[in-house]
Amino acid sequence: MINESFKSHILALQAGALLDAETYTWLIDTARVDSDLRDWLCDQASALRDQVYGRRVFFRGLIEFSNFCANDCYYCGIRAGNTAVNRYRLSDGDILASCQTGYELGYRTFVLQSGEDPFYTDDKMIEIITAIRTTYPDCAITLSLGEKDKASYQRFFDAGANRYLLRHESATPEHYAMLHPAELDLINRKRCLYDLKEIGFQTGAGFMVGPPGQTSTHLANDLIFLRELQPHMVGIGPFMPASNTPFAHEKPGTVEDTLVMVALTRLTLPQALIPATTALGSLDHKGREKGLKAGANVVMPNLTPTTNRKDYSLYDGKICTGDEAAECRVCIENRIRSVGFDIDLSRGDHATYNP
Repeated sequence: MINESFKSHILALQAGALLDAETYTWLIDTARVDSDLRDWLCDQASALRDQVYGRRVFFRGLIEFSNFCANDCYYCGIRAGNTAVNRYRLSDGDILASCQTGYELGYRTFVLQSGEDPFYTDDKMIEIITAIRTTYPDCAITLSLGEKDKASYQRFFDAGANRYLLRHESATPEHYAMLHPAELDLINRKRCLYDLKEIGFQTGAGFMVGPPGQTSTHLANDLIFLRELQPHMVGIGPFMPASNTPFAHEKPGTVEDTLVMVALTRLTLPQALIPATTALGSLDHKGREKGLKAGANVVMPNLTPTTNRKDYSLYDGKICTGDEAAECRVCIENRIRSVGFDIDLSRGDHATYNP
């Protein structure tokens, strides 16, 4: 039997109620230990997603164009201090060739992701954005380049970029400080997200589930911050340890906890675009399918050249590093259809997007 108090809170959330941190914390803790309750929660989130977007799963072609990074985040495999990483930068031609591969496979969104690499000045990024926008005018361009000043974000937007992904990682200052070196702070991270929204980007935030020091209250704070920010996209994946980092020997997050947070995020932000992440699929061979059944509706097949893909190692055990782009698409399509979802290769904009 479903816990009636739990059910009443979830139904209130679906109806638009603003839950406080204490209630969210209780919901998280309760769902973590009750598999039947967790399944019911995921069913509610999936049904809400269906009301907004149907059973469509949107594809984004991911291009990891540089694994250089100036930052030393404690959880990240490409942190500046990891001297074991084989560093690379794709040429402009390689980036455009990856876009061409994706376009021929039907993708109409490209995600350009890198570490915070100072080699890519604003002028350099604008050259790349302009080339993609000129060649593929019908496609959405998503950037994931880290923290910049507002003027830089504005220039990228004016050059033709449409979306920007910047996971906040933790909305609790003390916990954020446990995950990052002192020169990085949550205030600036949040400033970036609000700047991006103000400029007009479809903006993505997000967080890890299960990194060292995280509590249910921290996760509740993440949900409240997301409700305040109202991002268009939310990336949620389990913490995965990476070699040669301070957290290399920590336990990974769990699939179950991640599904709880995907579902609660969907119920909190009914119109959000939420990926079934590669990290979830790396932790569980059915992880992405489980993510979709918990309310997610985006996948991001990899277009990075296979010669470089293994070196974009944010964490250990990442899947699909050896697959060609076409193999990636066939594999993920079969997985999506196997659990009753439909493929959507359009731009897949947020429900409120008005070009």
